[in-house]
Amino acid sequence: MKLTYDPRYNIAYIRLRKKPEQTQTIHISEGLNVDIGPDGAVCGIELLNANEQLFSEDNGKLLLVNEEAGESKEIPLTGVRQK
Repeated sequence: MKLTYDPRYNIAYIRLRKKPEQTQTIHISEGLNVDIGPDGAVCGIELLNANEQLFSEDNGKLLLVNEEAGESKEIPLTGVRQK
């Protein structure tokens, strides 16, 4: 999985797997698009107005949590535009 964020356009993309050439983008809502591969698997999730959806409560930090191990790691994200 890979999370990218472009503060210039305020768009985040969560890549779950490599995007095949033939991908269908499903518009879920004003700020959410999902890319689906020909096999029906989700390839990625695009978040428009990403700072409102991802960073509103955590001051521009990404929290990675391993539920099984009970471990978490906080990663500061540079270039994040706050609301």
